[in-house]
Amino acid sequence: MIIKPKVRSFVCVTAHPAGCAAHVQGQIDCVKSKGLITRGPRNVLIIGASAGYGLASRIVTVFGCNAKTLGVFLERPSEEGHPASPGWYNTVALTQAALKVGLYTANINGDAFSDATKQQAMEIIARDMGSIDLVVYSLAAPRRQHPKTGAVHKSTLQPIGTPYTNKTVDTDKGLVSEVTIKPADNQGIADTIAVMGGEDWEMWMKALADAQLLAPGATAVAYSYIGTKYTWPIYKDGTIGRAKIDLERAARAIHKSLKSIGGRAFISVNKALVTQASSAIPVVPLYIFILYKVMKEKGLHEGCIEQMQRLFASQLYNGSQPHLDAEGRLRIDDWEMRADVQAAVSKIWPQVTTENLGDLTDAAGYRNEFLKLFGFGVQGIDYEMDIEPHVRMPWGQNRFLTTYFSVCVSLFYVFPIAQPHAVIQQVSSANAVAGHTSRVIVCGLMILLGIANSDTAADIA
Repeated sequence: MIIKPKVRSFVCVTAHPAGCAAHVQGQIDCVKSKGLITRGPRNVLIIGASAGYGLASRIVTVFGCNAKTLGVFLERPSEEGHPASPGWYNTVALTQAALKVGLYTANINGDAFSDATKQQAMEIIARDMGSIDLVVYSLAAPRRQHPKTGAVHKSTLQPIGTPYTNKTVDTDKGLVSEVTIKPADNQGIADTIAVMGGEDWEMWMKALADAQLLAPGATAVAYSYIGTKYTWPIYKDGTIGRAKIDLERAARAIHKSLKSIGGRAFISVNKALVTQASSAIPVVPLYIFILYKVMKEKGLHEGCIEQMQRLFASQLYNGSQPHLDAEGRLRIDDWEMRADVQAAVSKIWPQVTTENLGDLTDAAGYRNEFLKLFGFGVQGIDYEMDIEPHVRMPWGQNRFLTTYFSVCVSLFYVFPIAQPHAVIQQVSSANAVAGHTSRVIVCGLMILLGIANSDTAADIA
């Protein structure tokens, strides 16, 4: 089928497999160009691994640290007449790239909030990875069914206390308008904390600890955002902000629990960027329109992949203590929060209208980055070409090949050829050679079967 972008409000409902693959490859190339992070993690669990900062974290740990990774995500595979979600295609591309260089990469496509998914992850880690030395928690979900109570919680994007009125932009049509957002009630606040707060992160860490799957010195990190006065009422001081306060509470609790193994837990405050999550928040996209223009003009702009590479190389794995703010947080929003950057944003903000949007902001750059999230607008891709939307999710590193190779080696140990006395006593030398030849043929067939299985093995769904 020929796949074109279909944008509805703040989301694109189609995705292009080749475009997503090329976008992922571009991020891989960026990480490789920075060189290896020599003190990086070796076994990594990424919860929320298929897009945005979670995907970028996985790319950095795989191609910047040569780490084994297990990614947990909830993505939609393709259906008849409909392409898969971009996160599905992203993960396929990353897994295939990792397999080509021989790096273990396993995937779970399931509800990260559920006990069943956590148990599935523990089994994979115990069997294939041994223990985890880095946990990245990067979930951005609209709803959560609580694994203990069964209650369904839905997050909201609302201010607290009073209505909030400010400028916003229709990112697709380029229309600047005023929006008023009603405040959340107590239930909305509680639900947002339940979905986006720290309880589930704590549950993941407890599951790992109970199964004795945390390596000595293990690190845990979750991502947050603070922003500026233009976004505070809808973000830092709103329902999401309350959830982030709970996430910071969880970080402190996890940090305390990891002390017994010499571990640590952090909140990393990241830059405002175009992601599927940020595109859904009123007011924030207009701020990003302006921020991109200012930071690009100053040579300070970073995307998700540059942010995560800097986080890992200069903070988490810099060979010494990371630099923390007064609240104990990592800050890679530091360039965004520079006084000169924010002064320039404040100068532009009151002037922006529909008519001058293209001149005063980086509207074009925002839209380009937005479409790339779904595999569109990527250089080198022919979007008029008919393409197969059904792309199978690889399981991970040649697990079947490894198993079959082990069996083959065992055959040679069980039936060794270097036993002259046994051969003389039991069979003729001709029969021994024939037996050896048969074993070689059988083992060769088993290895080929292992390779075939490793390439076509189904994902965990």
